[in-house]
Amino acid sequence: MNLNLKLERKIKTKQSTIGELSINGAFECFILEDVDRGLNSGMSLAQIASIKIKTQTAIPTGTYNVVKFFSPKHNENLPLLEDVPGFAGIEIHVGNFARDTDGCLLPGEDKGIDAVLHSTMATAKLNTKIFEALKAGGTVTIEVV
Repeated sequence: MNLNLKLERKIKTKQSTIGELSINGAFECFILEDVDRGLNSGMSLAQIASIKIKTQTAIPTGTYNVVKFFSPKHNENLPLLEDVPGFAGIEIHVGNFARDTDGCLLPGEDKGIDAVLHSTMATAKLNTKIFEALKAGGTVTIEVV
């Protein structure tokens, strides 16, 4: 079973970006990210580095493979986005505010101002779907637009 995740960035503020994540076309949850500074995966690493503010910048738009990864920081298995230009360690994990992201994707069942709500429940549901697909031998990709 292959999962095609699509993250559509919808609300952009000076503190964060909130998008809607769908799986194979069906809405799954909201995603909180750092500020969208217009990066895209077609840019050179030098271009990305000249725009990126460390721990305060959303990843470049593009399509990425998602794998299961043991996160030493969170001490648990988490989904990891592979080969994100100019970024490393981009995980999908629990968090509610932009200060919790450091570039990572934070799922939430609802959204607030510069925040997602009920992140623990949303993350558990999403990560279970991702891990089940990977365990079954499927691929998981995420397209960020």
